[in-house]
Amino acid sequence: MTGFYTLFKKEILRFWKVGFQTLTAPIISALLYQMIFSHALKNQAEAYPGVSFAAFLIPGLAMMSMAQNAFANTSSSLIQSKITGNLVFILLPPISAFSFYCAYVGASIVRGLLVGLGVLLATAYFGLTFPVAPIWTIVFAILACGVMGAFGLLAGIWAEKFDQLAAFQNFFIMPLTFLSGVFYSINGLPAFWKGVSHFNPIFYMVDGFRFGFFGHSDVSVWLSLTVVSAFYLVLSLWTCHLLRTGYKLRD
Repeated sequence: MTGFYTLFKKEILRFWKVGFQTLTAPIISALLYQMIFSHALKNQAEAYPGVSFAAFLIPGLAMMSMAQNAFANTSSSLIQSKITGNLVFILLPPISAFSFYCAYVGASIVRGLLVGLGVLLATAYFGLTFPVAPIWTIVFAILACGVMGAFGLLAGIWAEKFDQLAAFQNFFIMPLTFLSGVFYSINGLPAFWKGVSHFNPIFYMVDGFRFGFFGHSDVSVWLSLTVVSAFYLVLSLWTCHLLRTGYKLRD
């Protein structure tokens, strides 16, 4: 456990040292989204019975911020280590692939949860109520951060320079995030796009997390839990396999 704890602490300190950039900045961005969309769409019909559009936005923005920052934490850390050459000092000690995975993804979960909590506190003024099912809220928050942390680790393993990582974020992560129901309910979409949304794993993260607050969701919360858990398991197994084989890490 010494290797895991040391690497986990190193990853926590890495984003904590630049907290204004890694924690405060995404919270401010989410607050600006909330202010703009709440004002522009204040006359929008209720997304759920008794839930204003402003309140509906908050869990979606929190999940979007958590997902993006969990992904950024593992992917940026690994690509920086590869480019600067200090990755060798992480690979040389006898740390198992599973410990390596747990340390990186665990730190990304911590960062994602801190950002998500900050977003909820900063935007609560716009009408967010206490979760009606807090256990579901916590479960989906942790699972979503774990999924995106593992996804970020995969991206960091694959990428060899920042340009490739930026392309991965801009052409894959960002579209999936913005098309996941953060700003709308998929029940208001045309049939084709509604069907497409069901193939987006981030939609299930957002929908399940939102269910924890309002008790309403676009699909069954159990379906969302199944999809997100299965996605997390597959990504975790794939990532641990690549770490064990040293793919693009021990070249």
